[in-house]
Amino acid sequence: MSVFVKAKASRSRSLKAILGGAAVLGVSALVLSGCAAPAAPEETTGPREDLTLKIGTILPQSGALAFLGPPEEAGVQLAVNDINDANLGIKVDAVFRDSGDTTTDTATTSVTDLLSQDVSAIIGAASSGVSFTVIDQITGAGVVQISPANTSPDFTDYDDSGLYFRTAPSDLLQGEVLGNLIAEDGAATLGLLVLNDAYGTGLAAALTETYEGAGGEVVAEALFNEGDTSFDAQISTLTAANPDAIAVITFDQAKVVVPALVGAGYPGSQLYFVDGNLADYSADFAPGLVAGSKGTLPGPAIEDDFRERLLEVDPDLADFSYASESYDATILVALAALAANSTDGTKLAEKLQEVSGGGDNPGEKFTTFKDAAAAIIAGDVVDYDGPSGPITFDENGDPTEATIGIFQYKDDNTYERIN
Repeated sequence: MSVFVKAKASRSRSLKAILGGAAVLGVSALVLSGCAAPAAPEETTGPREDLTLKIGTILPQSGALAFLGPPEEAGVQLAVNDINDANLGIKVDAVFRDSGDTTTDTATTSVTDLLSQDVSAIIGAASSGVSFTVIDQITGAGVVQISPANTSPDFTDYDDSGLYFRTAPSDLLQGEVLGNLIAEDGAATLGLLVLNDAYGTGLAAALTETYEGAGGEVVAEALFNEGDTSFDAQISTLTAANPDAIAVITFDQAKVVVPALVGAGYPGSQLYFVDGNLADYSADFAPGLVAGSKGTLPGPAIEDDFRERLLEVDPDLADFSYASESYDATILVALAALAANSTDGTKLAEKLQEVSGGGDNPGEKFTTFKDAAAAIIAGDVVDYDGPSGPITFDENGDPTEATIGIFQYKDDNTYERIN
């Protein structure tokens, strides 16, 4: 069962105060939004001409989040196909580049290349830490950055000149859901293994606040840095505290640390995963290693028809995490360009909140690019809701509505949605 919670408040208030403890197993919730009303959309002037919109991507083809690259790139490509097939006043050209991770300067190199090709928008990165290394470079060039997977709360108030957006929710929400999940599962004490970057520490802080507010106690927290290969000290810290549960807030380092934790005697069923490492481990772990463990991942359940369409783009897809958010990010950028009647990054940025339904006049809801584009061309205001759900950007570029799914691992170390 899912619980839908809708609330608006100042970002200085805690999520606990806003949601009143209502974030439980499987949550669709309105993420915090500022009180200031957005400005009314300006009228688009001038004759309408067919637009050619060039976008780039910096999604992980390598590095610690490389397992997220294929579904994210498939989501972008499927959206590009749908936009171009509609033939409604705009054509999109996409240039795919690697983001790497924070141990390399791959993202900076990729962004430099994309900006030299005069892209209007860049989709990515997946990693919050990587995005922080390039956000100034992108927005300083007057180009939109829109991430399908950045969840660090630090982006909300970042000085981005109104050019940064994301279709994934802040970890203030994922931390709320995960903290309540662990408490409701009966764990009185909790250990945390945390990637020491904006994503890891932000999620850990939100999780801790909720979990301790529910009466639990965090008895150990062990940090590690991107690029670390040995986790012996962290494992010793956690196992010595003997917590009832351990939240593993990592990227693909989970492939090393999880077997090591179990090998040190910690039950795999008492682990909790997060979006950065909720993956298919059937080829990596011994059968049953994490059977019964749980995890969280932003996004609604993927509809069968959308999954099939993604597989037509990439038949080898085994993971679909953030594919919906990547698709919607691409569609929203194209709709904003149509609404602005321009491919200038700053002008289409001014329309992104509007086409997501976040303006003073939210307009009519549409669930396909084709229908929304036709309405814009006819002079209407649209509110696009796609496979990732109702995004509805606030004035900070954050989605104000999001779903957090709860998953559980099976005996074969694959996971299934349980809410």
